[in-house]
Amino acid sequence: MSLNTEREYSQEELDNHSDQLNPNNDTYWTDRGEDERPDDWEDRIED
Repeated sequence: MSLNTEREYSQEELDNHSDQLNPNNDTYWTDRGEDERPDDWEDRIED
């Protein structure tokens, strides 16, 4: 997903976008159906 360059985004929107792409963040995992970031998240992202 890329951001629309013709629109100005708020800092909150930019932070949320970043969180969704960061496997170290709970938002990344909840957006993928998990309840929270799993304890073995580092192993899971290597696959």
